Amino acid sequence: MAPVPPADRFDAFRALADRRGRPGGPLMATLARTRAGTADQPETWAPAVAAGVGLPAAAALGPASYYADLAAPHGRRHVRVCAATACFAAGAGRHVEQVERELGVPVGGAAADGAVSLQAVRCLGYCYAGPAALDGDTPCTGATLTAQLAGREVPTAPVIPAFDGTGDPVLLGGVLAGEPAWQVWPRTVAARPPDEVRAEVAASGLRGRGGAGFRVAAKWSATGRSPDTVVVANGDEGDPGSYADRLLMERDPARVLEGLALACFACGARRAVVLVRSEYPRALARMREAVERAYEDGHFGAAVHGSVVTLDVEVAEGAGSYVAGEETALIAGLEGGRGCARPRPPYPTDRGLWDAPTVVNNVETLAAVPWIIAHGGAAHARRGVPGETGTKLVCLSERFARPGCYEVELGTPVERIVTELGGGLRGGADLAVLQVGGPLGGFLAAARLDVPLTQAGLAHAGAALGHAGLVAFDRGVEPQEVLRHVWEFAAAESCGACSPCRVGSRRGLELVGAGRQPGEEYGRLLRVLSEASLCAFGRRIPEAVRSLARAYGDRLAGWDR
Repeated sequence: MAPVPPADRFDAFRALADRRGRPGGPLMATLARTRAGTADQPETWAPAVAAGVGLPAAAALGPASYYADLAAPHGRRHVRVCAATACFAAGAGRHVEQVERELGVPVGGAAADGAVSLQAVRCLGYCYAGPAALDGDTPCTGATLTAQLAGREVPTAPVIPAFDGTGDPVLLGGVLAGEPAWQVWPRTVAARPPDEVRAEVAASGLRGRGGAGFRVAAKWSATGRSPDTVVVANGDEGDPGSYADRLLMERDPARVLEGLALACFACGARRAVVLVRSEYPRALARMREAVERAYEDGHFGAAVHGSVVTLDVEVAEGAGSYVAGEETALIAGLEGGRGCARPRPPYPTDRGLWDAPTVVNNVETLAAVPWIIAHGGAAHARRGVPGETGTKLVCLSERFARPGCYEVELGTPVERIVTELGGGLRGGADLAVLQVGGPLGGFLAAARLDVPLTQAGLAHAGAALGHAGLVAFDRGVEPQEVLRHVWEFAAAESCGACSPCRVGSRRGLELVGAGRQPGEEYGRLLRVLSEASLCAFGRRIPEAVRSLARAYGDRLAGWDR
């Protein structure tokens, strides 16, 4: 029998859910509501949720046991403590144990009477003020975190400091100067053809700002303007150390939605979804309010601004998974499945959400589109560097003297961002290593920061741009603990879809935790991860740990094999 072409690969869950009216959204929402009221294991409550939407028990047990928010027990008071890189760097991770002692429950556990539960998450978007936790939906941050959780101090959650380093911001005009949104969309949908929008974005050179850096106009064109196309605004900003998407969704949600509308227009899409991570409750509320207001003002709905365009937009909430920000895993989650990466081909632009052509653009990418259409693609292309045009939001962590979100031209030296914009480290501390683009983005030595902020420049230095979060480590954190932290992140966030990453990440953590110098097994493990992993998550682990070992030099000798 001839092999089945990849595009015709059978998906049993999709086929069954299709017959039941595609209840993925209601399934995930009901699972979240049910979990919020119980500390029991998923197998005791998830099957009934599945039955309620006409699906077998396995359809609910899959996501309920996979997503962190659904798998973790929930007491009447549920606390999420950040164990991500910036909060770890703020105090070598000691805050997690302090919170456990204060609440009297371990991470991943709940009190016997169900009064309180504690969940460790990997980034709450307060990297500029960590360590951080969410007490319900109330943020608590800073050195007095445990006192805030204990009620001895008032919860503190400073707004995100935002700055322009360009003189003419593409992304932060609304945040910093109050420039109103929805100035471009009404004129465009009423008087300009979709081809013109695509042409301007193509001329701009805009690439995706979520990590992969794919040309935006090429992705839009790949759908063939099918009327079934769906555009997804990816607000599942998972790279620990980055909070740019949270800033945009909370402070300028209308600009994100205007960019989404323009993207749908260019793709011929009549439907869009905004996915917001559950760790951003304030951003989720702001995006929902902004969508409702956009309908009221005629930006969405039928016959938009008197045109023939119909556009419907919904907001969905994530459930806690780093890999679920990858576009195929994200689509699986929106369908109600486990957020695991899927083999490609078929690519999402051919067969994505419920097999419809699907474009996934992250929030920062979409926020740049209104400026491009207003000023022209050529104006955007003149900014940045050839091949990597425009500006980028860069997030600096709590260890910096001036932490916050900065808009800079692509190509700006990392050293300038660290020393001039960030002011170096607080208290004059010495920088040991700098993490760029999340735990799997890579690390730079303090003496090797003369690198342009571009994908190509960072790749040459052994790092990756990612979401462009910069997390500083001073000399108060031991190199071996940083290495262990990276492997802990990899083991916790592997989606489990492929054995090289699922098994390899856990084995890597074991080898690092053993306290011995690495042997041949460690080198073989890194090679298998880089060559056989299904998606970029597993393939990036070896590069990340090698870059960390190189950055620390003699202090991590042997771990760069």
